[in-house]
Amino acid sequence: MKGLEKKHLLTIFDLSKDEINAIFEKTRLFKERQKRGIPHNPLIGKTLALIFEKASTRTRVSFETAMYQLGGNTIFISQKDSQIGRGEPIKDTARVLSRYVDGIVIRTFGHDIVEEFAQYSSAPVINGLTDLHHPCQVLTDVFTIIEKTGNCKGLKAAWIGDGNNMANSWIEAASRLGFDLMLACPEGYWPDKNIMEKAKKEAQSRIEIVTDPRDAAKDADVLNTDVWASMGQEDETEKRKKVFQGYQINSDLLRLAKKDAIVMHCLPAHRGEEITDEVMEGPNSVIFDQAENRLHVQKVILEWLLKSN
Repeated sequence: MKGLEKKHLLTIFDLSKDEINAIFEKTRLFKERQKRGIPHNPLIGKTLALIFEKASTRTRVSFETAMYQLGGNTIFISQKDSQIGRGEPIKDTARVLSRYVDGIVIRTFGHDIVEEFAQYSSAPVINGLTDLHHPCQVLTDVFTIIEKTGNCKGLKAAWIGDGNNMANSWIEAASRLGFDLMLACPEGYWPDKNIMEKAKKEAQSRIEIVTDPRDAAKDADVLNTDVWASMGQEDETEKRKKVFQGYQINSDLLRLAKKDAIVMHCLPAHRGEEITDEVMEGPNSVIFDQAENRLHVQKVILEWLLKSN
């Protein structure tokens, strides 16, 4: 793909603005091609390994379907199936596995795991989610915004809730692509400080953290959220329910945004907690289009990284 250099994809900061726009441009073509039933199989004979230490529905199915539609194959490796879970050094697994397959998707806890894996892998490594970043999801989110509104530059996006991996990747996306981002998070649950500082140094748009969701939602073009307790935080669930009261996307908060604002959620959703059923099923919601677009964006990423590997 013109303008893209072959590399690993661990964070959105791994991509330039031009590279992101090239991914979006080709995603539109891939989605249209699929809707018209036109086959596209550039990855015949290629194999993608999926190493998942965290459970998944959308990430696993979208990557497996993407590889199938591109003509390739997948091998799914859960924690119980991997020697990593039994103490094999990551660098050993990376050097061996990358001699067998053409690309590797890792969905895990610590971001240092994917960084070390990429350091020693001779095959491209894609971050399918870590506790610090979720780049494929947020690339999909921004593509969906552009698909629905025509552009993202100059828009105001509001993040409501936990300053988690999604919030971190949204901060990087805003910095790269020039849209305003206001994150409403309770004290003590803010995004990563280092990511925020780097993004604000590079950004030509406004990136700000507030504690009042109403400030973030006011005149917003996009309202976005995620669960209050992510995987690995189950023991904090009841505490977080109390802390995040008031950080729900509901009809009252939606009325503060622009009339045609779109509502997003990366799923799975805890309806009645971070978002109401009414808003999720309402006319402003693009949540299920957003979920579908994981497939199309990831097909472009896979073709780019695996085609010449």
